[in-house]
Amino acid sequence: MMAVADTNDLQTYCLDTARRAKAAAAQLARCSGEQKNQWLRDSADALFTDRESIQVANEKDLAAATGYGLTDAQVDRLRLTKERIDDITAALLDISQLVDPIGEVIDSSVRPNGLQITKVRAPLGVVFFIYESRPNVTADAAAICAKSGNAVILRGGKEAAHSSRAIVEVLREQLVRNGLPVDAVQLVETTDRAAVGEFLALSDLIDVAIPRGGEGLIRRVTAEATMPVIKHYAGNCHVYLDASADPEMAEAISVNSKCHRLGVCNACESLVVHSAVADDLLPRVGKALAGHGIEIRGDQRAQGLIPGAIAATEEDFSAEFLGPVISVKVVDSLDEAITHINHYSSGHTETIVTNDLRAARQFTLRIDSSAVMVNASTRFNDGGEFGLGAEIGISTDKFHARGPCGLRELTTYKYLVYGDGHVRQ
Repeated sequence: MMAVADTNDLQTYCLDTARRAKAAAAQLARCSGEQKNQWLRDSADALFTDRESIQVANEKDLAAATGYGLTDAQVDRLRLTKERIDDITAALLDISQLVDPIGEVIDSSVRPNGLQITKVRAPLGVVFFIYESRPNVTADAAAICAKSGNAVILRGGKEAAHSSRAIVEVLREQLVRNGLPVDAVQLVETTDRAAVGEFLALSDLIDVAIPRGGEGLIRRVTAEATMPVIKHYAGNCHVYLDASADPEMAEAISVNSKCHRLGVCNACESLVVHSAVADDLLPRVGKALAGHGIEIRGDQRAQGLIPGAIAATEEDFSAEFLGPVISVKVVDSLDEAITHINHYSSGHTETIVTNDLRAARQFTLRIDSSAVMVNASTRFNDGGEFGLGAEIGISTDKFHARGPCGLRELTTYKYLVYGDGHVRQ
């Protein structure tokens, strides 16, 4: 990536990038859905053909990874094998097969005076996307933004700079080939962290900012952005084992929610158990979790039922551990469980394990999170699992998008009004 000589150069670079994105968004609005789909198909083919050169670029990032202090897990997420590049191409093809949301009629009516009013989906415009060092996210974000009619400015981590550039070069080549504006996809070509602040000040050119990364990054973007931000701060997700929970199901869902992948936002961080079944379930579920290397931090009753459990602090019940730790709380009623979860949850994902239909209905009605599940792992709160195709993130906001953000979540709407010489009296 390039270095920027001084503040004036940086401001000029960011302003020019945003202006080109704004112009590209206007051009993209005139392009057909088939053009965008063909771009995705051709990009998938080109990425497959260029796998070796992309891997060469990725090797440069891997060689520099130790200098950035990346953990083994972070290095693994950074690595692009041939199989992972194949997964990227498959994702592009999947997105190409999704219904284009632009122009979709949401509602329509004819007024008594004869005016025809139609509410249709429209692109947001320009998306500024700031994300962690995962090269596959570069392709996913570009694909989902352009397919939904938006130009995107990609600000990835420096740790994946070579990989992201190689992927974006392919995508931009195919934009030109398919008659789409090349600046619909741009990668920020400076490592200067001040560039983020410069882009966040350009609300007249950028319509929405989407940060995807650690809480510190998200809070910085939220504090500095002059445009709307789609975000989630943390993923403190809960599994609640109700009084009627099936023991085998309770164990399977608890273990999968926590252990399937530890460092993701939809992993379970807190287990809540009804006291009526705690004596039977907690030793069983606790043993299964401990077998996966999970440290258990529980309240006094949980400690008495799970060998090796340590005392949970107040902070533990609201923590997003993103690792081999879980908090456990024993409650005496469904009401207490709901109150506890709504108090400590980050509003991401909660699930109830129950055979009681009334309890399930109360839980889904009263829990205030982006996804509320019944007898299913929290790991299912994912754009792919929800049938959205690729996602650009999972929002815990309530405006304008909530939950997995797919194509439709990257749109707004406008009203089309047709008259026949109508004038207002």
